[in-house]
Amino acid sequence: MSETMIDKLSLDRLRELFQLAGYRVETLTDPAADVAYLRSATNGIAFDIRPGNPVPGDEPAFVDLALIAVLQVQGGLPLDLVNRWNATRRFARLHFSAPFLVLTSDMSVAGGVAPSHVRGQIEIWDQLVQQLVSFLREELAALAALKQTQSGPQAAAASGSRTAELNAAHPVQ
Repeated sequence: MSETMIDKLSLDRLRELFQLAGYRVETLTDPAADVAYLRSATNGIAFDIRPGNPVPGDEPAFVDLALIAVLQVQGGLPLDLVNRWNATRRFARLHFSAPFLVLTSDMSVAGGVAPSHVRGQIEIWDQLVQQLVSFLREELAALAALKQTQSGPQAAAASGSRTAELNAAHPVQ
């Protein structure tokens, strides 16, 4: 194996690695923190690629990053659904702070990793986002069916109750 180890990243190098994995990536600047970051999407869900701990020195480099997908929730969302996701998945965490549902995952190159390791972490992220979409569809459909069974169709319609709807907080252009 003659892969060059990666022990730090720049936004340009990270963009290149995501593009090699088949993603379109754009560079944005957080107006509040005045920090550059990347944005991409998978399966119609936009996500941010945020640099983490900086490497001391002249060039802007970092040793870790956070992948963050934010969905806006319309309606209620039971916390046991979020807990069920977290109890059955590794490598990412799901958080709910109304009205946002946030999936996060950390990636580190500290100590040096092969480019294939970074590619593997990107693929895991992609699978987790797609699994989240399927998980939420199934769980919200089951929740709606349970509500309908418990209260009957007329009672549910009369009360105006509705199952949570999710929208990507950062629509993909």
